[in-house]
Amino acid sequence: MPDPRRPAVVAVIVPAKDEAARIGATVRAALQIPDVAVVVVVDDGSTDRTAEVAREAGAEVTRHARNRGKGAAMQTGVAYVARHLAADALLFVDADLQDSALATAALVTPVIDAAADMTIAVLPPQSTVGGGRGFVVRLAGEGVERATGWTPTQPLSGMRCITPGAFAAVQPLARGWGVEVGLTIDVLRSGRRVVEVPCDLHHRVTGTHPRDQLHRAAQYRDVWLALAARRLRRR
Repeated sequence: MPDPRRPAVVAVIVPAKDEAARIGATVRAALQIPDVAVVVVVDDGSTDRTAEVAREAGAEVTRHARNRGKGAAMQTGVAYVARHLAADALLFVDADLQDSALATAALVTPVIDAAADMTIAVLPPQSTVGGGRGFVVRLAGEGVERATGWTPTQPLSGMRCITPGAFAAVQPLARGWGVEVGLTIDVLRSGRRVVEVPCDLHHRVTGTHPRDQLHRAAQYRDVWLALAARRLRRR
């Protein structure tokens, strides 16, 4: 728990790939969150100007030479923070939230106040309807419930705040897009508290283009692998 005699120290970590069009607004919004000491953008092998735009907006940037996936980007961001400051809370923010990233501030308070070890954002209906049929969400939600007895509202939500101690206790993270499901299961199994928090967040929704379908297929694969690995651990 943070020392009540000093302000809390919050570090924001933004995994990003090819988000030059949105990352600047996301960084500027994240910097407005109370008690944020640093915004770290992890450029996960982008081929556009994501790193440059993020730095111009006020973020500190670290980069993967090739795409290594979201889980690896989160670990890189946390390691970067640990080398530069002692954070009381780690706030993970998706790169495409733009101005709405400010609303992730609601995730921080329960962690700083020791009411939760990890918070998860619950998003409102988005302005654009996605092109998926819910297969990945169902797999993730049912998998978390079977593994822990807890039913998540949005099991794939990437906006989370967690204590550094809880994050360190659940290593290694699941690979790629399975990271959120794995993180939820591992934090709950460690006996720590997870709280969902409504946040008015808005992001880019995947549609029906073939590349979007490929993205969903990769999500399904990674979530399935994360769940399978955690079933094996229980045996």
